[in-house]
Amino acid sequence: MGTPQTGVPKRSDTSFPKKGLAGVFVSGSIGANPVIVRNVMGRLKAAGILEIRQGRSGITLAKPLEKISFLDLYRALNCAHEEGLFHFHENPNANCPVGRNIHKAMASRLAEIQDAMEDQMKHISLAEVVADTRREIEKETNEKTGGT
Repeated sequence: MGTPQTGVPKRSDTSFPKKGLAGVFVSGSIGANPVIVRNVMGRLKAAGILEIRQGRSGITLAKPLEKISFLDLYRALNCAHEEGLFHFHENPNANCPVGRNIHKAMASRLAEIQDAMEDQMKHISLAEVVADTRREIEKETNEKTGGT
């Protein structure tokens, strides 16, 4: 998944850690700067998604993967402006008929899109992503080894 804020840790084996992780491990796993990872972890902690303690295995989930949705992550990481994913120019040209009216013409449609996206996100759990990732890793491993 695209950015360091939304990256799923990439693993070369099929086991996801059962114990806590260190921030350096997470940083290396997703290929992101440790400072960015710490900032993201802080937001996830503030949202009640992670528990963070000092030490080698200080990062753990605060609740089961099944209880963490994409919407939880989206909101925790402030992936959109306050007004939503879509942001209008604040100072359209009042002398232009399009500039004067485009916001009124599009606001409800964009709100519908935002609502639909968030509705879908709340139905996707991290447990599903972990299961899908494990399947992809297994498939990749089988392709490399000639297994089925």
